[in-house]
Amino acid sequence: MIDLSRKTRLDGYWKAALDTSRNRILLVGTLFLAAFLVTAVRLVDVSLLSRDGGQRHAGEPARPVSGPGPTTTRAAIVDRNGTLLASSLGSASLTADPRRIRNPAKVAEQLADALPGLDRGAVERKLASDRGFVWLRRHLTPNQHYNVNRMGIPGLAFRKESRRIYPLGALTSHVVGFTDIDGRGLAGIESHFDETLRAGGDSLALSIDVRVQHALATELGRALEKFRAIGGSGLVMDVDTAEILAMVSLPAFSPHAPDAADEELRFNRTTLGVYEMGSTFKIFTTAMALDTGTADLQDRYDATKPLRVARFLVRDYRPRNRWLTVTEIFAYSSNIGTARMARAVGLDRHLEFMSRLGMLKPIQLEFSELGTPMSPPRWRAINSITISYGYGLAVSPVHVVAGVSAVVNGGIYRDPTLLRREEGQAGAGRRVVSATTSDHMRRLLRLVVEKGTASKAGNSGYLVGGKTGTTEKASEGGYRKSSLLSSFVGVFPMHDPRYVIHIMLDEPKGNAATYGRATGGWVAAPTARSVIERIAPILGVLPVDGNDSARTALALDLDGGRQVASR
Repeated sequence: MIDLSRKTRLDGYWKAALDTSRNRILLVGTLFLAAFLVTAVRLVDVSLLSRDGGQRHAGEPARPVSGPGPTTTRAAIVDRNGTLLASSLGSASLTADPRRIRNPAKVAEQLADALPGLDRGAVERKLASDRGFVWLRRHLTPNQHYNVNRMGIPGLAFRKESRRIYPLGALTSHVVGFTDIDGRGLAGIESHFDETLRAGGDSLALSIDVRVQHALATELGRALEKFRAIGGSGLVMDVDTAEILAMVSLPAFSPHAPDAADEELRFNRTTLGVYEMGSTFKIFTTAMALDTGTADLQDRYDATKPLRVARFLVRDYRPRNRWLTVTEIFAYSSNIGTARMARAVGLDRHLEFMSRLGMLKPIQLEFSELGTPMSPPRWRAINSITISYGYGLAVSPVHVVAGVSAVVNGGIYRDPTLLRREEGQAGAGRRVVSATTSDHMRRLLRLVVEKGTASKAGNSGYLVGGKTGTTEKASEGGYRKSSLLSSFVGVFPMHDPRYVIHIMLDEPKGNAATYGRATGGWVAAPTARSVIERIAPILGVLPVDGNDSARTALALDLDGGRQVASR
């Protein structure tokens, strides 16, 4: 017989146990759900709502602090072929909340041991302040970041930043420039395109070709050492597109440590420096005389004796003491003959021509450091005379290169650029001389290398043409004969001009090989030859055979007549 009362008691027991278990499961589930919601809210707060700019405290979870926000990653800068010139890498910077530092002296000592060069006293003073945020060291290396983090010191934190790096270092320092520690452009392309680069996005492609840049910098550096010059500059530019393929100013500096370099090292001689260019200016004077019709190649001018202008005498470095043709004046670099040609053109037309060539105002270039030409406030007869052969008007090397490009490319001036141009982007430009004048100037420039002052720029293959220049540097009370600026501006290949090169050495000294001379023909012209022989193959310029028709077509006698092919 079944005991119904006992069965009833057992059923009640199991029902109560089941109800209790069900309530416990519900409670545990509720607690898990609450924990999950708290965790989710915290994750959202940390990842999306946190305003600490990526700040993480050493040895503890992240928490918001006051201080500067994160920096935007700057866009990269590349050369015309995509070679990296400047980029940004992520780095950690060490900060602190002094209000959470218990022992400033001890923490400062620990950090000084871990971070070489850290000013222990300055750090201790920062940590002892009542501020809520201080910088301790910007842009730590990964190893430094690890060493500080493993200390687990409360109150220390890391802020994620970007650090600018320049893979080619000093090679492109004057072109690319540099930024400050907060990523703001302070010089060069970094400064001029600061807003564009700070916005991030695609890389900024320059017209520079690092292969040409390296060859130019190497040969110019050798020349500075060989002739003990205090500085120098070099440029290579495409005569049709006006793209600058190389821009070198020596001595250079490290863009990673610009503050450690003297101001003289950071000075860009190619764009910011303005100089009296000497006989290279005779290119413009001769082109002007031919283009205005006041002279032709066979015309002769009196160079029998120095030319008197007011109380001044114009002399030739190596006087011929006879009448000279325009061709001879250019080939022998006669100051007297050039001055007489400028006088025949007249003051007004001379001033207008130099203005048309852009020689009287800063060059139009995407750059921050641009020099303003130094010209006379009022052009008088003596100013026109001296400017005709390169004294009395100071311009930058970029002015010269842009002007010469226009003279030889058929007569079209285009503003130079440091940005890569696609085909057809160069624009129409403006005409400064006729195509006929340009053709005459090509022959004259080739003649100077063949039979004139620039013979050491010649070579067996690339049909170089050009003009040397040597000026005495101005000082208080006059010019210093022992302090020269020696230069050469050249074009190659002369029968179909593609590139112009400019070399300038500041205060070179002659040596045994130059018989003590330090003029443009002895120091700058051979340097240009070395550069051309290195870069011509890179640029796809083929050598011309000695009997090639292109060489014959450029041939010119010193009397201004064309040479016959048999000669």
